[in-house]
Amino acid sequence: MNQQSSLNHPIVEESFKIIDREIGQHNLNLLEYQIARRVIHSTADFEFIKLLKFSPNSINIAVDALRHQTPIITDVTMVKQGIVNLVGKTFKNPLITAIEKATYPLPGKTRTETGLLECYQQYPHGIYVIGNAPTALLALCQQIKEKKLKPSLIIGVPVGFVSVLESKKTLEQIDVPQIRVEGRKGGSSVAAAIINALLVLAWENDVKP
Repeated sequence: MNQQSSLNHPIVEESFKIIDREIGQHNLNLLEYQIARRVIHSTADFEFIKLLKFSPNSINIAVDALRHQTPIITDVTMVKQGIVNLVGKTFKNPLITAIEKATYPLPGKTRTETGLLECYQQYPHGIYVIGNAPTALLALCQQIKEKKLKPSLIIGVPVGFVSVLESKKTLEQIDVPQIRVEGRKGGSSVAAAIINALLVLAWENDVKP
């Protein structure tokens, strides 16, 4: 897309070289590894090479969606802040945060969950990046089952102990392009790393869906 200069800081590139030397054997393809490497860079946790899961063709689908300026919806502000810089340097996709969308939570729901449901009504085909709120991921999955409108991609990597495993398992069972982390690990930094890696792939490489 744009071959003139790398979007990565030189320190990031040096970190990637260290990761490449230390990673060992894995089963990811070249594109999947580029996603995993950025997650490992942001966490210093090599276990993500095994925990990251990709639905078929999810990376190419995501690249195409990013290039077409598909709106990106994050669950919390921390994820948004982690990606706003690269979004601005690349495709300038609309960037919406669910928790900022809802002034008041619906009965029995969190603000993030409420905001995400509002976002789905407005942007059913958006790119959803969830790194913090498993209840929001569960709500999104339920809406997809009911409405039959599929997002372009779901990055489902909430972290923690309550509803986290359930939300990821529910996402796994839905036929929608997705990148997720198995188990309890994840978080805002992981979610931001994944979408940033996809932005770099879309901008710098000849990746064709």
